[in-house]
Amino acid sequence: MEDSSTEPTQEEVSEKDHDAFTVVIGSKRSVLEGEGTSDANVKDVAVESFSVSVRGKVLLKNATVKISHGKKYGLVGSNGTGKSTLLKLLAWRKIPVPKNIDLLYVEQEVVADEKTALQVVVSAKEELVKLREEAEALQNSDDDCGEQLVELYERLQVLGSDAAEAQASKILAGLGFTKEMQVRATESFSGGWRMRISLARALFVQPSLLLLDEPTNHLDLRAVLWLEEYLCLWKKTLVVVSHDRDFLNTVCTDIIQLHEQKLHLYHGNYDSFETGYEQRRKEMNKKFEIYEKQVKAAKRSGDRAQQEKVKDKAKFAAKKEASKRKAKGRAVDEDGPAPEAPKKDKGYSVEFHFPEPTELTPPLLQLLEVSFCYPDRPDFKLSDVDVGIDMGTRVAIVGPNGAGKSTLLNLLAGDLVPTEGEVSRSQKLRIGRYSQHFVDLLTMGETPVEYLLCLHPNPHLEGSAINSQEAVRAKLGKFGLPGDNHKTPIVNLSGGQKARVVFASISMSKPHILLLDEPTNHLDMQSIDALADALDEFSGGVVLVSHDSRLISRVCEDEEKSQIWVVEDGTVSFFDGTFEEYKEELQIQIREEVDE
Repeated sequence: MEDSSTEPTQEEVSEKDHDAFTVVIGSKRSVLEGEGTSDANVKDVAVESFSVSVRGKVLLKNATVKISHGKKYGLVGSNGTGKSTLLKLLAWRKIPVPKNIDLLYVEQEVVADEKTALQVVVSAKEELVKLREEAEALQNSDDDCGEQLVELYERLQVLGSDAAEAQASKILAGLGFTKEMQVRATESFSGGWRMRISLARALFVQPSLLLLDEPTNHLDLRAVLWLEEYLCLWKKTLVVVSHDRDFLNTVCTDIIQLHEQKLHLYHGNYDSFETGYEQRRKEMNKKFEIYEKQVKAAKRSGDRAQQEKVKDKAKFAAKKEASKRKAKGRAVDEDGPAPEAPKKDKGYSVEFHFPEPTELTPPLLQLLEVSFCYPDRPDFKLSDVDVGIDMGTRVAIVGPNGAGKSTLLNLLAGDLVPTEGEVSRSQKLRIGRYSQHFVDLLTMGETPVEYLLCLHPNPHLEGSAINSQEAVRAKLGKFGLPGDNHKTPIVNLSGGQKARVVFASISMSKPHILLLDEPTNHLDMQSIDALADALDEFSGGVVLVSHDSRLISRVCEDEEKSQIWVVEDGTVSFFDGTFEEYKEELQIQIREEVDE
C-alpha cells in the first residue's frame, strides 16, 4: 500500500474551512448541505463517481462508495491519503447523505466548563433534555397541566428517560471513568479525558451513522477492549478509521480501502482484507508483467501496428473486466476515464531498524524500593516499586489511564527523581525514549535533516562512506519519511511524519534500552508492523506502554524474556502469566459488565 503525502496537514487546511474542500459528483459540484434524498425508507449512503480535492490537491478521483445500513466499516489506507477528510465530508454532508439519516462525527473534545461528565453525556440527547425542562416548568406552574404532563411523561418514557443517567454512567465507566470522576466538572479533565467524554456522548446518542476517527488513541488497553465489545453489539451503521489491527478485526464487518485515489470495498475484517488485497495486487502485477513482455516483444520487432495492437488488446481486456464487475454489482466508474492497460501496484513498504547495542554488564537499570509523589497531587503516589531491566528484557506496562504508567517510565528514564528509594543505572547506559511529549518538543522551524544533524553531528551508515546529510536522509527514508519531506519544515509535517523523525533520532542515538509510551498513535498499520519487527530484532531491553494489544503481543512473544507490569492503586505488581492471559481476564470482566 503506497505511502502518499497528498492530504494536506492541519496547518495547511483548517478543519473548519469547508470551502477548502471541493466535491464533484459526476460533473456536478456538491453544495455544503449535501443533496441527499429525504426518503424515510432510504437507510444506505450510496454515491457514484465522485471526486474530492483540497485546494487543488486531488484526494479521490471518480470514486464510488456505498455504506449499507447496519454494517460496520473500517476505513483504511496509508497516512495522508484522505481518510479523515472523507469522514469530515460525510459529516458535513458534502458527500450526500440521505437527510433522514442522523449522523454523528466524533471529532473534538467536549468544552471544559462546570458541567459534570455525566451531565454532558446525558445532555447529548437534546430532545430528552428539552422535554425534561418542559415537564419541570409545568410541574412548577400554578395552572392545571395534568394532561400535558401525562403526554410529556409518555414521550419521556419512549426516550428512556428513567434509565438515561444509568446508561450514560455505564458508558463512562466502560471508558475508564470512576463514579467520582463522573460527577467532576469537565474543566478538571485533560484533553484526552474530554475526548473520552465526547466518545461517550456519541455512544449514548446512538446515531444512525456513527463516524469515528482513531477512537482508541486516547484510551488505555482496558477501555479499548471495552469499546470493542460495545461496538460488536452496535446495531446501527459505523465507519471507523483506526490503525489498530485487533480493533478492526474484532469490530468490522467490511473494510473500505482508500488507495490510489479510489475506494475499494472488501467484505470481512482486516485480516480478510489483507488477504484479498494481496491477491488482487499479485493479479494486477502478473497482468502488468505479461503486458510489459508483449510490448517489449512488439518494440523489438519494429512493427508499430503490432505495438498498437498489444495496447488495444490490453485496453479491451480492462474494459471487459469492468463490465464483469458491473454485472456482479461491484463498483465501476461510469464517468471515469476509459479503461487503461495494466499498471504495476508497487505496494508500500517501510522498514524500521534499531542498531545492535554494545554489551553492558547487568543490571542495566533498576528501581529499588522506589516511591514517588507529585507535590501538587496529594491523591497520587507510587509506593515500593522494585523492578529491573536488562539486555533482552521485554516489558509491557498495563493499567488504567492516570494510574502512573508514564510516571513509571519517567522514573526509569531519570526524568523524575524518586521521593524515596534508589535508582541503579549502568554508567554507559543509553536510553531511547518515545512519547508524544518528545514529538511536541521537535524544533518546528527546522527541517528533519537540520534537526537530526544538530542532535547527531557525525552520523554514518555502517560500511558506507557517504556524507552526513546523505546518512541522515538514508535513515529518514528507512523510517518511511518520503524524500520530499526531508527538507520540509517540521511544523508542516503530519503527526505520523513527525513520529518518524523521532524514531530516526532514537535509532541514531544507539540505545541499550527503549522506553516507548504509546508509540503507535500516529503510525499506519505497515509502520506498526515494521516497528514490531524492529523491536523483535533488537537485542537491548524494551519497555512498552501501549493500547495496541497486537503490538504488545508481538513484543512479549517470548514468555521467558517477557514481563507484564500492572500499575494500579499506587503499586506496580507482576502479572503471573502471559499478556494473552492478562487480556483474556480483562475481556471476561468486560463482557460481564456489557451484558449487565
